Amino acid sequence: MIPTGKARLAGVLGWPVSHSRSPRLHGFWLDRLGIDGAYVPLAVRPEDLADAVAVLPKLGFSGANLTVPHKEAALKLVDDLDPLAERIGAVNTLVVRPDGTIEGRNTDAYGFLENLRRGAPTWRPENGPAVVLGAGGAARAVVAALAAAGVTEIRIINRSADRAQALAGSLGGQAVVWAERHAALRDAAVLVNTTTLGMSGQPPLDLALDSLPVTAVVNDIVYVPLDTPLLAAARERGNTTVDGLGMLLWQAVPGFEAWFGVRPEVDAELRTFVLGER
Repeated sequence: MIPTGKARLAGVLGWPVSHSRSPRLHGFWLDRLGIDGAYVPLAVRPEDLADAVAVLPKLGFSGANLTVPHKEAALKLVDDLDPLAERIGAVNTLVVRPDGTIEGRNTDAYGFLENLRRGAPTWRPENGPAVVLGAGGAARAVVAALAAAGVTEIRIINRSADRAQALAGSLGGQAVVWAERHAALRDAAVLVNTTTLGMSGQPPLDLALDSLPVTAVVNDIVYVPLDTPLLAAARERGNTTVDGLGMLLWQAVPGFEAWFGVRPEVDAELRTFVLGER
């Protein structure tokens, strides 16, 4: 549908932003649902973020997403912060209210958990320990989601021990030194890679899966490539695997609903379209 002068507006703020698949994702939903709206990429330098966020209500935007490197900086730029975003320490979704004030939300935790549950229907929080690789912003969202779901033991493994300890201290969990990463997989019910290791153009992830139970679910939030070496190795030994594209798709659902007033569907057609396979 071609937007009119009454179109609802949303977008994604990042620097750079050309890599983002969010315009393709939200554009698909807008077209499918016949909504008079537009979702646009907004290349915003870090030093200009405060001005860009402040002007969104004045330009008629219903809200926006935030991507690297703006998620943490946005915490101080909103009028209100939802408890989860405050707990995670990052904002990925802005919602402009009718009075022009802006609420900061974090939907990454929701996107991760929804993707995990749908990709591995037999997984339950009470199944056993979770192992999380990484200690950055994505790891914070994953740890917060797992803890909120009821996972009682979360092992956080990172190449920088200080960052793992800091994450464990703020959100709960047990920091494990990188040298013990292989043994830390013993009796785990779910393994989540939140690092860039194994991503296209990045170093490989050096992780032996010998100690990981075959019943464990393996999730890699990387989706370029969609089938990472970690997922391929896990699937070959019989583990259930969940790719990272679903997290991107599901985290977008609450924002789209808030901006455009309709809750969109995540399905196979959407996945194919966002991957650019048609």
